[in-house]
Amino acid sequence: MHANENFDPQRAAKRLLRETGTGALGTLDASGAPYISLVTVATEASGAPVLLLSKLARHTENIARDTRVSLLLAADRADDPLAGARISITGRIEKTEDSAAKRRFLARHPAAECYAVFADFGFYRIEIEHAHLVAGFGRIVDLSAAELLTSLDGAEKLLEAEEGAVAHMNEDHLDAIELYATKLLGEAAGAWKIASLDPEGCDLLLGETARRLEFPQRVMAGDELRKTMVALVKQAREAAV
Repeated sequence: MHANENFDPQRAAKRLLRETGTGALGTLDASGAPYISLVTVATEASGAPVLLLSKLARHTENIARDTRVSLLLAADRADDPLAGARISITGRIEKTEDSAAKRRFLARHPAAECYAVFADFGFYRIEIEHAHLVAGFGRIVDLSAAELLTSLDGAEKLLEAEEGAVAHMNEDHLDAIELYATKLLGEAAGAWKIASLDPEGCDLLLGETARRLEFPQRVMAGDELRKTMVALVKQAREAAV
């Protein structure tokens, strides 16, 4: 079998985008030279990256002049960093007042709540234009925004139900979430929670570690979500036997 026969670049890229909480943000300084800084990252339901930036930071000064940016996200591989998958995203950044974007960022990075309210901080989203995935030898793929992002067409009811559904799962079904993490994703036991969800899956969180749980099919509304989560619990319990 060819090494790349079962490689799905879109799936790999989307997983990296959803799971990676820190990245290297590239902006252009006053001279036009690249300036790179470390930032924390979350995603909108579509997968568009969301950042929390201080207006006092050099990168925020840079994007006030030129909105073109790049964002490098890399899988954590302490043994050999270059062996892990990484994706370089290019696009334009803009400030956002979207409440869902803010909520999803703070769910992914709860520690940021203590300074997110400061007047000099604001939320920004990156409008992806292009992505370049390097996922190993022979696994180098260019992706368009449409290939990387999650379509939200027809998912309005799910987006309306997301906040309540996440709160319900985290308040009443922590045992189920831990089963998802341990039996379906092979993670260690712990106080796993759901940070966010979208039509293609949900993001499980333990501290700053995020893992993507993909749904078997697109979910478009709250009732479909409930049935899917129940089915996944059943699958996890069967895997535990």
